[in-house]
Formats: sequence, C-alpha cells, structure tokens
Amino acid sequence: MAADRHPAKLALEDGRVFSGWAFGASGEVDGEVCFNTSMMGYQEILTDPSYRGQIVAMSYPQIGNYGITADDCESRRIFLQGFVVRELCRFPSNFRSQQSLSAYMAEQGVIGIEGVDTRALVKHLRIRGALRGVLSTLDLDDASLVAKAAASPGLVGRDLVQEVIPDQAYNWTEGLAEFAQLNPKPPVEGGKQPHVVALDFGMKWNIPRCLRQLGCRVTVMPGKATAEDVLAQKPDGVFLSNGPGDPRPLDYAITTIQGLLGKQPLFGICLGNQLLGLAAGAEIYKLKFGHRGANQPVMNHRTGRVEITTQNHGFALREDNLPANVEVTHLNLNDRTVEGIRLKDQQAFAVQYHPEASAGPHDSHYLFGEFVDMLK
Repeated sequence: MAADRHPAKLALEDGRVFSGWAFGASGEVDGEVCFNTSMMGYQEILTDPSYRGQIVAMSYPQIGNYGITADDCESRRIFLQGFVVRELCRFPSNFRSQQSLSAYMAEQGVIGIEGVDTRALVKHLRIRGALRGVLSTLDLDDASLVAKAAASPGLVGRDLVQEVIPDQAYNWTEGLAEFAQLNPKPPVEGGKQPHVVALDFGMKWNIPRCLRQLGCRVTVMPGKATAEDVLAQKPDGVFLSNGPGDPRPLDYAITTIQGLLGKQPLFGICLGNQLLGLAAGAEIYKLKFGHRGANQPVMNHRTGRVEITTQNHGFALREDNLPANVEVTHLNLNDRTVEGIRLKDQQAFAVQYHPEASAGPHDSHYLFGEFVDMLK
C-alpha cells in the first residue's frame, strides 16, 4: 500500500459496504447516496448547492483529469456531503487548471473515496433506489457504519435551503465566462435593462450569469425573502432558483411565490419549478433514484423538439392531478415525468432541468431569452 493512501468506506442503510481509498479531507459524513452519469463537469457538481445533504457517486470512471479552475465554480463553496469515484486523477492536464481535485476538496474539508466499483454502486442504487449512507475515513467497522447509515435523517421533510442561501441581498454583475459560451460576446449593455430579482434557494451562479449576459440587471435575494421584500425592489420579473432537498417543507417560499403571482412575470428552474407547482396547488413526490446527468432527453410539447438536458433532482411534480390552470410544457422521455410547466392564467413558467448548464448541452438556453422577452 502506498504511503499516501488511507482506507475509507461507504456503507449503505441496506447493509451494502464499499471499500476504497480516501482523498480530499478526513472524517465522517452521512447523506443520501445518489449517482451522476455526466462524463465531465465534476467541479460544477461539487459546487452545486442542490447537492446539499447528498453523497454523490460519479458513474464515469476517471474523475479529476482536468483539475479545478475558479471560473468554473457554481457557488461560494462545495456543498455536497461526500464524493465517490472509481479512479482519481492526481495529476490534471489542462492549461486552465489551478489545483488538483483532491487538493481542492481537502481545502474545503470535503471527504472523497476512490477505488470504488462505481458500476456496481450505480446498479445497486438503480435497483434499490437512492439510499442513506455514511462515508468515513475514521470508523472502518462495517456493522457500525451500516447502523449509522440507517439512522441518517435522509432528505424527505428536511429544509436544506436554509443551509445554502446567502445571508443578504446583493447585486450580480458578472456575465458568462468565455469558455461557457458558444459564441463569446460581452453582456448586452445600453438601453433599458430589465430588472430581475433572483430568489436564491441554492442558486447556481451560471443562472445570473445567463441573465446578465442578456442585458438584465440582477438583484439576488435570499430565498426566505417575502413577497413584500421582493416587490419593494421594483423588479420587472422574478426568477425562482434551484436548490436542495424536499420542496414540501418550504412554506415560506411557497407563500412568497403565491404573493408574487399576478404581480410579476416568474421563471423557475429545478426547485423553482417544484415550488411554482406547489404554489399553484400541485403535488410533489420523490423519485426512486432521481435524474442526475447531462444527457436527459426532454420533449418540448410546445415546439415538438427534443432537447438534451442537464438535470439534478430527486423530486418531481405529480402529473395525474395537476390543477386545471397548470399546463405541462416539457416531459422527460426516459420516464415520462414532468419537466416543465406553465400557468395558463399567469405570466409564469418553469422547467425541472438546467438550461444554464456548463458543462452541459446548450439546447435549452432559449428559455432565458423567452423570459427576457416577457419582461420587455
């Protein structure tokens, strides 16, 4: 055994235990174990606040090969609980790289495990569904770890948004980085700049970057802001962001959205889609193992086009009893789950997937343009 390698274990609540080698920080964490099928974009996954409360396994076999670059962060820090990979690349090769994945995770105090048979882990989760787990470099006793995993609180019924939202409102001024654009160009300047208030429930930074790129003035507000707080900013429209966990405990957010309906145009992404649905009277259920990857096919019912999308969610809107004023605009072609809605009697629409994704497909960038056109 190499001198710099230390054992680690991932234990699941159903008794399955995976052994490997630690990287990043040392310690012990619990969370819901899920998997992501993306071939790249691990830094965006690490810094996506929507992964709060989760231990994420990557199905692609080698992770870390292009290192870490500050420009690619999607939030102020790593928010997921732990990271599971088959093979860790310790010597990244990329002219933009500023540090290795392991060094970045150690700096942020996040535990990783490599050497895991991630094919077996992903197959197990697909059969059994997302499971609670414990990742540890300290306790290596299988029975002890399984018991801890079974005692983990999981995601259902928890308000994880409070753990990831900003402390106060601020102005967003940054457009898309050069490498995040198909046709690099500076943000639109001059003329009337529509003012968007972005309610941050755990927002990925590429969302306000996209809005800024299209010429919007963006004010970011914590997701616990009231409708009165938002309207006091005199926005032309309101954005509802992504975020972690179960949307059903977020009564404060649902109340705010209900207070904004009919007063301002609304556009939501991911958790924002679920919250808009709940505010309109829809119901939510938990998916067996969720959608997490960069190649999810979605049918746009309004255009007939199929979009390849990036997704990260473990809950979905129930289609069979939607209120009469809620129209399903997008549907997942893998499992027929709801991927987008529009309120027929309001200027409000949302999608379950991530049109701002980077790394990821650009098929759905048009949604930002539709929102800005609505504001104008």
